[in-house]
Amino acid sequence: MKTKTVTNFLKKACLLALTFVSFTLVAQEEEEKNWFDNFSISGSVDGYYRYNIGAPNDNSEAPATSFANESGFALGMANIIIGYEGENVGFVADLVMGQRGEDAVFNSDDSAQIVNQLYAYWNVSEKVKLTFGNFNTFLGYEVISPTGNFNYSTSYMFSYGPFSHTGLKADFVLSEKWSAMLAVMNPTDFTENNPYDTYIIGAQLGYAADNGSAFLNFRYGNEGEPGEVGPTFQADLTTGWDVSEEFYLGVNATYLSTEPQDDGDASGFYGVALYPQYKTSEKFTLGLRGEYFSQYNFGLTSIEGGAIVGSATAIDDEGDGSVLALTLTGSYDVGNLTFKPEFRFDSMTEDTFEVFTDNDGEGTDSLSSFVLGVVYKF
Repeated sequence: MKTKTVTNFLKKACLLALTFVSFTLVAQEEEEKNWFDNFSISGSVDGYYRYNIGAPNDNSEAPATSFANESGFALGMANIIIGYEGENVGFVADLVMGQRGEDAVFNSDDSAQIVNQLYAYWNVSEKVKLTFGNFNTFLGYEVISPTGNFNYSTSYMFSYGPFSHTGLKADFVLSEKWSAMLAVMNPTDFTENNPYDTYIIGAQLGYAADNGSAFLNFRYGNEGEPGEVGPTFQADLTTGWDVSEEFYLGVNATYLSTEPQDDGDASGFYGVALYPQYKTSEKFTLGLRGEYFSQYNFGLTSIEGGAIVGSATAIDDEGDGSVLALTLTGSYDVGNLTFKPEFRFDSMTEDTFEVFTDNDGEGTDSLSSFVLGVVYKF
């Protein structure tokens, strides 16, 4: 009897010990798994081939827009995004290298040209989120990363609009479909510091439904040295809707005005672009970007080679000028790899100064080009 009692006791003790060890191991595995799952790594690699039709291919002729302006085979960027998402807090470190990345890190001549975004956030509640650091702009339809755009080359409105901001923003969930955002930021594209001791205000009102969304964006403030430039105001509308299972339509419209410091008229730009896209199959989509972009009171301050330095358009004697740009892009997916062949036509409406040059060395107000972009996303 005594032996049987001891045996039963040992069995129960062993069972209890095994249960405790198993529970401990499972708890450790779940803890390690949950901790690991909070981290994410994503990104992309891209490059392209560009050829001017009827114009020199020596890097001297290209649309005055950001990225994809080199001739022949050229590099885009390598993009690695490291993120951590905790229960209420997290961070994003978005690192880039390559030509597209260097162009995107604006006004950062002394930097390592590698940080695209770097911010931390706090979900204060289910309806309030605070973000502190460097983040890409909330204005406009297009973005820096080629994975976020349908067209491989970028628009004039994107190129003239802000790229990135550094500051503090607050996102609000107003209802199931409505949202809002308020932000206090450094002057636009001064992402590493504030050299002017001036700040800009940003705001956004958003609406999202199952078949699309619309965002009305604003920014206002002094973007440069006080006493040298006046305040800048920009209003921007970005919207896109699935009209059917195959057809999508996006629209971007923007207006920017900078007040004169002395007597005179305000200067700035405005534009509108349509982005119709038609999905012909599971792997291939065809899309068109039709953009009209105009500058006003730009000023005839610097002329080199018949073109206005720093101007995207050929402008007249009053500093006004505009451009019509049509970009037809195909997008073909092979797994995570996407091929983007596109034909682009840029035509200036003002011919006071001819921006482009043809193969005969004569000035011309239009340029046709072909680009093949290749993007891998992971």
